[in-house]
This record gives sequence, C-alpha cells and structure tokens, in this order.
Amino acid sequence: MAQDDALVIAGRRFNSRLMTGTGKYPNLSSLQQSIEASGCEIVTVAVRRVQSQAPGHEGLIEAIDWRRIWMLPNTAGCATAEEAIRVARLGRELAKLAGQADNNFVKLEVIPPGPHLLPDPIGTLEAAELLVKEGFAVLPYINADPVLAKRLEQVGCATVMPLASPIGSGQGLGNLSNIRLIIEAAQVPVVVDAGIGVPSDAALAMEAGADALLINSAIALSGQPAAMALAMKLATQAGRWAFQAQPMGRRPEAAASSPSQGRVGS
Repeated sequence: MAQDDALVIAGRRFNSRLMTGTGKYPNLSSLQQSIEASGCEIVTVAVRRVQSQAPGHEGLIEAIDWRRIWMLPNTAGCATAEEAIRVARLGRELAKLAGQADNNFVKLEVIPPGPHLLPDPIGTLEAAELLVKEGFAVLPYINADPVLAKRLEQVGCATVMPLASPIGSGQGLGNLSNIRLIIEAAQVPVVVDAGIGVPSDAALAMEAGADALLINSAIALSGQPAAMALAMKLATQAGRWAFQAQPMGRRPEAAASSPSQGRVGS
C-alpha cells in the first residue's frame, strides 16, 4: 500500500475512507462509541432533522467533537431541487455553528416521496449546478447511473455517491456492475453510499476501486453498533489494500501452486 493514501475531497485530505451517519442509533452514547470505533473523519448530519430536533437528534451537535470530525451536512428529506438548495444553505450555517467556518461540503439528496426512496436524477443535477456556482463542495447521492455520474462531475461536483442498493435495505452491492463503470470513468472520488449490509459488502466495494464508503444503517441497526463500526473500518481498509495490491485475475481452470519439476520420485 502506498505510504500516503489520503482521500482527497475538494482539496481536503482525510486518512479514513469510511464515512458514517448519525441516524437510527439507539442512543447518543452508542453513536459516539461507533464513531470512535469506526475511525471515521467525516460524519453526515441531516440538517432538517437537527433543525426540528427529531427523535434521536436532540443534543446531536453537542455530542460530536467537531474539532476532529468533519461535518457533512445532508439534505435528506428534500423532495425537490429548490428544497435541497435551501437546506444546503442552512447546512453551511450549521457547520459554522459547530466551529467549521470554512466547511462548504454538502451531501446532496433529492428524493421524491415514494416507497423506493430513490434519488431524483433531474432534481439532483439542477440543484448541483446551482450549489457548485454558490461555492459548495457538492457530494451528490445518486442511483448507480454512469451517465448522470459523469454529468455531475462535469458540472463541478466534488464526488459522486452511487447507491449500492436501496437505502437502509442492507441488500449489498446490487448495482456493482454500474458502480464499476462509474469508477472506471470518474475523475473525482467515488463514494459508495446506501445498501451496504455487512463488512464483506464494504470490502467488495473497495476491492472494485471505490474511493470511500458511507455506511449508516448497517452500523446503527446492528446488535452491537460499535463492534460493527470496527468491522466496517477493517473491511474498508482490507478492500482498499486489496485493490492497491492488484489482485490476480480469475482463471477458467485450476493452476498448481507448486512446481511439477523436482518432485520426490520423479
């Protein structure tokens, strides 16, 4: 593995390639322990939930040490581009209140109502174009659409964040073939977001060449969140190291590990 293997997003360097969320934890103590165990340096926060003090978000801002954790405000709960733009602006102010005056990051989510909770590609692109012009480092959450991913990169997004499978489903890498296409074409970091359920999913995504992962439900809803956070950290690292090590290709037939010459009795 390269000695300097920092993740760079919008010019900012991070040592961890695992990002985590703040929702669905049984309590703030469990959240704090999980963040610590994960080794993450980026934590995403739903601006609308913090504003409304939704259950589980009371005291959230005070519970995290923002001197060492970079806040990634997100626009969860926004159904239109207009809503997402307004909430992104509020998120920038939220980061300032947490002491991060230079934080211009936003995880852009535009998700219309419906049972599938899939992001709106048109609304996402519209919002991204305007937010980039306003100086935001936009990290857009999208379906695993290689065409949209490239278009978002072209308008200036700092990353692209394709979903592995439906959010909160734990179904794993159902979109791996498209994610591979996105990775092959991308000139910005590719962060796999949503659907990862177990550490083997995390390792596989990183082995495929993803630059980072964002994992929330799989950690928060596990029986032991801090233990799962540690497992996800190790899986993310293992997958990254494996990708850099250039794994052997798959072969159609067996190949002996030992030489056939020089055997005893030959």
